[in-house]
Amino acid sequence: MYTIKNSESPKVSVIIPVMNERRTIAAVIRHAYRVHPETEVIVVANGSTDGSAELAQKIGARVIRYDHPLGHDVGRSIGAREAKGEILLFTDGDIIIPTRDLVPLIKAVNNGVDVALNKYLGPTDKQHVHSVILAKHTLNIIVSNPDLKGASMTTIPHAISRRARDLIGSEQLAIPPKAQAIALYNGLNVQGVHYVEVGKTNPRRGRRKGNDPLEQLIVGDHLEAIDWFITKSGERGNRYDLSRNRESV
Repeated sequence: MYTIKNSESPKVSVIIPVMNERRTIAAVIRHAYRVHPETEVIVVANGSTDGSAELAQKIGARVIRYDHPLGHDVGRSIGAREAKGEILLFTDGDIIIPTRDLVPLIKAVNNGVDVALNKYLGPTDKQHVHSVILAKHTLNIIVSNPDLKGASMTTIPHAISRRARDLIGSEQLAIPPKAQAIALYNGLNVQGVHYVEVGKTNPRRGRRKGNDPLEQLIVGDHLEAIDWFITKSGERGNRYDLSRNRESV
């Protein structure tokens, strides 16, 4: 069995939420561990019943266990809170991403980027674009960073600096669009860094037809992020009203 030894003083902390991903977790850990010579891998196992947590522990990852499901993306917050590294890399336990596609994110943060995002935007050339893709683009326009297009902390993999974690707050990472809005509002360096195709390899993709609760949750996360930003920046989102004299109307 392939095993790892977590660094006692890691430069990089890899955070992997897991729920019943025994089939893929070993390969996910193997690729993620190789991103830097000084790496720790943190697996947040929540509601797993298929032996995922036990396998990750045998491989050598630090496993934080919860018997019940924590809810979407909550594992990111818990892993970030426990991370020792100067760079935090987030990925998922059900999508195997080669090391070569993770390293550019680490290098970007090491070179001064605070939030290094996957450039994957999803299919935007359709007549009916998915509501989550529209939400990602909308948020980036509202927070005055349209160059990001649909690049998002909702999408794995992505990496952040420890400074970003501390400024955003670990608890806010459970709502990735809100974390992104906080980062941009506070002037952190947020960039799309490297393209990783995750749509075709995502086992969650295409599971449901009709009303998808996960779709509704993610769109709701973006609405929460937009509400937070407008509350902070004013109803015009820091945009000028020029010399319009509304009192004369």
